[in-house]
Amino acid sequence: MPLRSVRLPTQQQVKELLEGEFRREGYDVEDVVIEPSARPPRVTVIADGDRGLNLDSLGALSRLASGLLDLLDESEEEAPYLLEVTSRGVDRPLTAERHYRRAQGRMVEMTLTDGSQLTGRLGETTDGVVRLVVADRRRALTVRELSLDDVANAVVQVEFSSPNPLELELAGVSGKEAEE
Repeated sequence: MPLRSVRLPTQQQVKELLEGEFRREGYDVEDVVIEPSARPPRVTVIADGDRGLNLDSLGALSRLASGLLDLLDESEEEAPYLLEVTSRGVDRPLTAERHYRRAQGRMVEMTLTDGSQLTGRLGETTDGVVRLVVADRRRALTVRELSLDDVANAVVQVEFSSPNPLELELAGVSGKEAEE
């Protein structure tokens, strides 16, 4: 993570500069966090994409962002900051339909707008409706369809064991997709 030698851009400047270029590469700018009080000051770009992010894609996006920010910086005063391009991470709530679609096959914990909670495996998400594979009291699996408008909060859960193959099948994910 190289130190940058320019004045800190605003969150809006970074978003406007990077969104189109990231989209052309197949990624979204999910958020930009500017931390002027950090030592050194930090600009963090949070990205996501349908293919996910690995170290190679994060490196490519970091180089792209750095080059674009250099163009923005040419006319500004110098003040060093650290540029970081990172993924959404599993702890960020699912807030957009694309987040649910990208998390298909993952275990999630949901809080619905009525206050009830559900834990299940994400299935297909289309037109504002998500399919969730849930186990009932007898451990029988069923698929529930939920409007995303009825979901107050949803977070992917970290799993330490292999998923149930039937759950994956009901979620519309093949075994090979689940291993990726």
